[in-house]
Amino acid sequence: MDKRVRRSSVFITSSLLPLLAAAATGSATTAVPAPALFGFTPDQVAAEQALEQRFDGDLNASDLRGWLKTLSAEPNHVGSPHDKANAELVRDLFKQWGWDAQIETFDVLYPTLKHHVLEMVGPTKFVASLTEPAVAGDASSERTDGLPAYNEYGGDGDVTGDLVYLNYGMPDDYKDLARRGIDVKGKIVITRYGAGWRGLKPKLAQEHGAIGCIIYSDPQGDGYSQGDAYPKGGWRPPSGLQRGSVQDLTLYSGDPLTPGVGATKNAKRLTISEAKTILKIPVLPISYADAQPLLAALAGPVVPESWRGSLPVTYHFGPGPAQVHLAVSSDWGLKPVYDVIAKIPGTQSPDEWVLRGNHRDGWVFGAWDPLSGHVAMLAEAKAIGALLKTGWKPKRTLVYASWDGEEPGLLGSTEWAETHAAELQHKAVLYLNSDTNSRGFLSAGGSHSLQRLVNDVGGTVKDPETGATSLARLRARMMAAGYEKGASEQDRKDARLAAAGGDLPIEALGSGSDFTPFMQHLGIASLSIEYSGEDDQAGVYHSNYDTFEHYVRFGDPTFAYGVAEAQTAGHIMLRMANADVLPLQFGSFADTVDGYVDELHKLADGRRKSAAELDKLLDQNAFGLAADPTRAVLPPARAPAVPYLNFAPLENAAARLKTSAKAYDEAYAKLVAGDVKLSAARGKELNELLRGMEQTLTDTRGLPGREWYKHLIYAPGMFTGYGVKTLPGVREAIETDRFDEANQYTTVTAAVLTAYCDRLDRATALLKQGI
Repeated sequence: MDKRVRRSSVFITSSLLPLLAAAATGSATTAVPAPALFGFTPDQVAAEQALEQRFDGDLNASDLRGWLKTLSAEPNHVGSPHDKANAELVRDLFKQWGWDAQIETFDVLYPTLKHHVLEMVGPTKFVASLTEPAVAGDASSERTDGLPAYNEYGGDGDVTGDLVYLNYGMPDDYKDLARRGIDVKGKIVITRYGAGWRGLKPKLAQEHGAIGCIIYSDPQGDGYSQGDAYPKGGWRPPSGLQRGSVQDLTLYSGDPLTPGVGATKNAKRLTISEAKTILKIPVLPISYADAQPLLAALAGPVVPESWRGSLPVTYHFGPGPAQVHLAVSSDWGLKPVYDVIAKIPGTQSPDEWVLRGNHRDGWVFGAWDPLSGHVAMLAEAKAIGALLKTGWKPKRTLVYASWDGEEPGLLGSTEWAETHAAELQHKAVLYLNSDTNSRGFLSAGGSHSLQRLVNDVGGTVKDPETGATSLARLRARMMAAGYEKGASEQDRKDARLAAAGGDLPIEALGSGSDFTPFMQHLGIASLSIEYSGEDDQAGVYHSNYDTFEHYVRFGDPTFAYGVAEAQTAGHIMLRMANADVLPLQFGSFADTVDGYVDELHKLADGRRKSAAELDKLLDQNAFGLAADPTRAVLPPARAPAVPYLNFAPLENAAARLKTSAKAYDEAYAKLVAGDVKLSAARGKELNELLRGMEQTLTDTRGLPGREWYKHLIYAPGMFTGYGVKTLPGVREAIETDRFDEANQYTTVTAAVLTAYCDRLDRATALLKQGI
């Protein structure tokens, strides 16, 4: 997931200046008072702070640099020699630092390219290079043994047809085509990256009858329009292309042949034809250098402004006269993925696991994605190992995982989670994920019961560039962004929230990294943490130029933000491992859910109003009268009438959740203040209730049409891919005009929230009883 701070000018009102100054020093006059260390009683704070200081003292930026150079020295995609060598190296490092480490291997379907070709056969001839030449000053890019241009889990095929330009290839783009009488059936489509996950583009093309799909990186969003191209700057050069998986992750992640079970040696497997996440049509990623001749050869109507990129051509819809030959042939065999799993058993609660993970495999060298985050995780593991040598041990069991096969479809993490599902649901109290990492701002997403903990830790880690805390710098950014020229209403809302003090919100998680099987499938409380926002990583994302040389110029040259990442994630892990009672706060979750319910109201009301306005315009023939007679564009199709939905069950559940959360948080505050004492037995009972809180937000039936996704609060969207949909059973039903289903899932979602409240109320009763 790529989260970037905008770089345009900022306009700040005089009333905001005192708050910005306060944020820069790490304080805000309106901030809500918080315990000295969330989750720890006054008599425990000094010891925990001293532990974290010792941990920080063992983090060394030179370690991160050295590991990154070694791990990214050769291509490390699934099946490559360096992928296995890296797994063995990481395992040996963990053992050297005192961890119990081993490699778990899974056999997954992993197609590898045998042959591909893309050529224009009429009206002129052109053969796409499908290669990425070496870049001056980047020795890694001179290697020729990397994975070629390829979209994993696209279909095999040899097709020829007229070319159609399809913008981003999202659902609304097909509506625009239909208004112009253009059909992609029997044709090859070319789409640009952006506006949605890459796998949706060929999936939708296939559903609309296209015989092939080409995906290119337009320089408007991923090249010279954003900044200087590599090697002068960090952005994608003309021949840079973006590999990636097109597996239909909206249905399930992991091995396509073993949904719901681990891909062990003896696992029962589907046939390839039975696997729903594999596409049937051929797909290829290409560079904008290869895309330009294809787009220039298209005729037909000129596309609207929102469809135009930055190439020096006039963008036309087609179809034709450009005719394209596209062929892809793959070896559809099983390949091993190597997960490194390292553990330190807890002394008091060994059956409560605090999990940490970052994937290790890349599309080529993977210096940015994922190894910049992976080396920060290694730094944490080494520092924890140093603590072990002093005699310290965690109260809960620490489990660190170096995942393989994330890039093709979260393979390593999903297969491990499915293999150990029952044990994880019984023992896991947290899964903390990371991926890429670079200069910039703290970015966190996940279960909102962990929002207070993230804020507390962020308030203790210093930002390397400013000396303020990471939280203070993030607060300042949010406040400044609200006064940026062209700021959105959401930016202004966030600015007001940040200026008011108190906790900053964390994001909801959809998909796109290894938290997915833990959170959305198993219902384990999860976080994903990174630093980002001041880099040019988009320029090399999934390309041959995601190299050590590029990262040390444009990512984190001093590796100071790698150290900050290790501090942030490491402190969270240590606090979750050491707190007597799990450091969760539920008011943030209750407020968040209340906001989601309000969004559903606005969504339904907005669609109802829009449908009525469209009907009026159609009845008045407004589109026909407004149209240019020389450029035929049909009016939009009528939208279904939107009924008034029954949100009462959700509203009642959300209201009760706020009451239950307030009662628990108040009782917990007394505990951490030292006003309430818990016996060991009662503390164990309380932690058992807290451990299972997130699982009560799942439903065994899963989401409509994709039963693997069981979390009813957060899920990746069917038409967003990585992007999250909150209260997804209801929200997506409204968005797709399935109103009976929306009413059904209003009740189903309210039921899991009610169960959540019941469990939380039992936890509150335990706290109030004390000893």
